[in-house]
Amino acid sequence: MTWFNREKRDLPWRHRKNPYRVWVSEVMLQQTRVDTVIPYYNRFMERFPTIEALAAAEPDEVVKYWEGLGYYSRVRNLHQAVREVVAVYDGVVPEEKERFEKLKGVGPYTTGAVLSIAYNQPEPAVDGNVMRVMSRQFGIYDDIAIPKTRKIFEQVVRRLMDPSHASDFNEGVMELGATVCTPKNPMCSLCPVQDDCYAYTHNVQDELPVKTKKGAARIEMYDALYCRQDGRAAYVKRPDAGLLAGMWQYPLTDRGTGEQLNGTYIGQVKHVFSHIVWYIDLYEVETLPVGEWTWLDEEARDVVTVSVAQQKLEQMAGAKDETV
Repeated sequence: MTWFNREKRDLPWRHRKNPYRVWVSEVMLQQTRVDTVIPYYNRFMERFPTIEALAAAEPDEVVKYWEGLGYYSRVRNLHQAVREVVAVYDGVVPEEKERFEKLKGVGPYTTGAVLSIAYNQPEPAVDGNVMRVMSRQFGIYDDIAIPKTRKIFEQVVRRLMDPSHASDFNEGVMELGATVCTPKNPMCSLCPVQDDCYAYTHNVQDELPVKTKKGAARIEMYDALYCRQDGRAAYVKRPDAGLLAGMWQYPLTDRGTGEQLNGTYIGQVKHVFSHIVWYIDLYEVETLPVGEWTWLDEEARDVVTVSVAQQKLEQMAGAKDETV
């Protein structure tokens, strides 16, 4: 904790530790790097500075302010949960564990992080950084890819934590994992707990934590159709459920159908999800297959929400147009 208070990074969600701001930051930081999150967080909080402001917003606008962060179910769940807090708890994020953990999208990590950081409650907040630090510190060889292993690390954190300084302790361990005890090439010489570290003493930093590899991601291949008429481009809205729910994109055709395209090839985009890899070939076409397309001009396009994969396609199409 002494090390953390001396070395901690200046991050915007640490300026005012109210439960709402901590909650938003923790949801954004799930599977996303800190440097990536900062500008999104600042923009999001500028538009939705209070829990009431977020609850009152329309879902499409909320998702639009998340555009580019990915894993959009996170923000949809957060929005539903925030609306429940306003309706049921008068806008006060509940500090009772049994209430907070029942909110939409709230799991064990978010519960521990918000309650400990915002309310200084002695709850463990075990993420990948924490498991890496603790596995190396104590020589824990249990596979962190197995969900039940988290319980082991939660028990370790509970035993170590000073109940009166839960906030600094949890943030300190996370900070250590993010900045010093990194997955590759950890900076052991800068570590405040080096002398007691099992991995450092036995030179097994590269072996810990133990994490079995996931199965190979599924490959999906598509053709994207870039069609412009009268200064507008054709878009289609994805279904309201499933991957990239409700997002707008160029019309896509599954390459497995064997359908022949009459168009000019522009290039290929690769986009990696957690369990799927998309390869999308972009074609400029003069006409579209039979279907329901929406024609959007630049102003209308700026209002709708698109995925990172679609942004890559738009950049490629824009670069092509500039050379014409």
